Amino acid sequence: MKKNLRNILVLSLGLMTTVASAQDWNVDSRTRIDMSGDNDKMTTDQRVTLGTTWGGSDWGIHISSDLNYMLGVSPSPHMDIFEAYATTDLMGYATVTMGRQAINNGSGALMSSNDWSANRTTWDGMTFDLGLDMADISLGYASYNGGDAEEESQGNMWVNAAGEFSGWDVNVLYMTNTASDNAATGIDISGELMGAGISASMNSDYNENTMRVLGVSYAVNDDMSVNVGQTVYSEDGAFSMAGTNLSGGWANGNMGYLGAGDEMLSYGLTYNMAGISMGANMNAVTSLDESTRDVMEVSLGYSLGDNAALALKYATDATGDVDSKYTWLTLTVRP
Repeated sequence: MKKNLRNILVLSLGLMTTVASAQDWNVDSRTRIDMSGDNDKMTTDQRVTLGTTWGGSDWGIHISSDLNYMLGVSPSPHMDIFEAYATTDLMGYATVTMGRQAINNGSGALMSSNDWSANRTTWDGMTFDLGLDMADISLGYASYNGGDAEEESQGNMWVNAAGEFSGWDVNVLYMTNTASDNAATGIDISGELMGAGISASMNSDYNENTMRVLGVSYAVNDDMSVNVGQTVYSEDGAFSMAGTNLSGGWANGNMGYLGAGDEMLSYGLTYNMAGISMGANMNAVTSLDESTRDVMEVSLGYSLGDNAALALKYATDATGDVDSKYTWLTLTVRP
């Protein structure tokens, strides 16, 4: 414990010195209370992120650090560098970013920062953002950092293109991996048709397993909207991508990836009024063996002004004879 405290104090002193000379800084404090299973336990997880940025008209440096601790759990706390990268302009043709970065592309099914987890996903490498008029195109090479020091890193190369075409938003992501001969691809399309919002996400992982998500939403009025969706997985193998928002399941605050051959029908509604947001969603999953899984998610959010927000999420997951309940209470504060 003394060694951990010493390391935290040294790192904190360095960050305080950096903040004092920075041109911009930010703080994000997030408290999460997790009651899992049958609500027979309660764990409180706190994360504080301190970030600093400085630079000029064509260059910049950003450093941020995460301090995580869980009440009543040892060892605690734990502090490490979240992001550390430098950005510079390449003669007006592109912007290059070098260092440790949190990257989110497309729907996040293939590449995302797993922000709910205490050990968020970052990538060590280089990203080139091309300044093209037709689309926002970025390409890069990096090694995946999932927060496990003993986990062997894997090199990845990716190209992501995003743009608007005839009123439709399109995102295409192509990823290669040194540990696989295959590539992972994701195509996301969203737009409006006859007053309804239409979305489609088609993804293939490194093992050529597929995940397809279709969704339709309709605004009943200015405050309320309803939505329906369908998610289908291929039957040959379980779709999975390491370190994404969906890779941890309920531990990361969502259902996560489903099993091979699973099909899910979802429907729900959202309501927003005077800083209060409410939502309810029902998910019915059918597996290849005809077993069923019913998941209900209810959320409530309240804006405490421009700098803070409070969110409550409750979920029930009924699989066969097993009925589990989960609750998350999140308080986010920013200066």
